[in-house]
Amino acid sequence: MSTAAKLYYSVPPTDGSKPWQNINADPDGERRSNLGISEHVMDIENVRGREQEFTLDKNGFQFYTRPSKHTDFTDDAKIQEEYYPESIELIQELTGASQVVLFDHTIRRRRPDETEDTPDKRQPVPRVHVDQTTDSATRRVHRHLPPSEAPLLVQRRFQIINLWRPIKHAALDWPLAFCDFNSVDAKDFVPTTLVYPDYNGETMSVNFNPSHKWKYLRGMTPDEFALIKCFDSKDGVAKCTPHTGFEDPTTPPDAPLRESIELRALVFYDN
Repeated sequence: MSTAAKLYYSVPPTDGSKPWQNINADPDGERRSNLGISEHVMDIENVRGREQEFTLDKNGFQFYTRPSKHTDFTDDAKIQEEYYPESIELIQELTGASQVVLFDHTIRRRRPDETEDTPDKRQPVPRVHVDQTTDSATRRVHRHLPPSEAPLLVQRRFQIINLWRPIKHAALDWPLAFCDFNSVDAKDFVPTTLVYPDYNGETMSVNFNPSHKWKYLRGMTPDEFALIKCFDSKDGVAKCTPHTGFEDPTTPPDAPLRESIELRALVFYDN
């Protein structure tokens, strides 16, 4: 079963300049950017009951069920102390990776009455995007691994994978949609400078393509999670996953507002 919902794609600057966007919103809630936005109603297929059909290497995302031992998600230090180690073990187990390095996490709690979107008050992202580019993924390795290790690690297969999980309750409100990598074209992706207060990163904005095939798992619970591939250095597999939060018209009016956590991981392989 599918739902028809509005998705928001990026429109590159008309003057041909490189797209950029500020990571932090202004006090009025606006994120400064030179990108335009285009709204498109897309069919988003609910794959509940067919979760096992989708894999990281074939589609760019994969669903799993595994309760988290850490359930509070209110203290960053506790998250790093308790949730990080269990998540590292989980990612290694599910991917067969030889090494996993978590480099940050984001808690998102939807608050419709709050316009402020700051690092400690993140809201769901309502725009189709990919978190990394080839250049930014490589820079991440050099940024988070010792200089004695990074050059060798980037010569072997490595990935950036996000682990996304609802917290407290099912994510019926503003769920996450995933675009099947098999439906995208290289020209859909536009490298975009992400402006932080202290440095510049790079993500990929995504142009509209009517061929995009969108999927979601309706009502994901805190015991369920998705692995989202943001980069893979290996050829011949899904390289990344455009994704976005969206307003699901089938959400019950009394559904609690979405709360979720996403971990970002550098994932390395021996061969």
